[in-house]
Amino acid sequence: MKFKTCDGCGQERTIWKNHEGNRYCRYCWSCHKNTSQKPTAVSIPRVSAKRKKKDEEYSKLRKRFLEENPICRLNLAKCGGHSTDVHHTYAGEKRDAFYLVQSTWLPLCRNCHDWIHGNPKEAREMGWLK
Repeated sequence: MKFKTCDGCGQERTIWKNHEGNRYCRYCWSCHKNTSQKPTAVSIPRVSAKRKKKDEEYSKLRKRFLEENPICRLNLAKCGGHSTDVHHTYAGEKRDAFYLVQSTWLPLCRNCHDWIHGNPKEAREMGWLK
């Protein structure tokens, strides 16, 4: 068996495929063939222009909100203390209507935010989800 240098990994291996002047071993070809295929469909924007504008505004408001509220509001067990997330108290179809309304936001650490979404019944009873 003859070994040659693979153009994918640079190691001396048995060449599995010659493609566009490059030599690939079996492993590198399996990785390469998936990335070299041309897209078959036209890409569709994931969000509308209106939603993109709203998300840009939210990003600015969120940054300022977390700077002004650096402490987690809930302080549950395993609380990180420092707020890193903005929790939107309105969920579901109401969420979009209150997306930019800061009075419906809570500054939370990741652990407390995960607890709220992991325990929606208790969170609703406490008024943290509506």
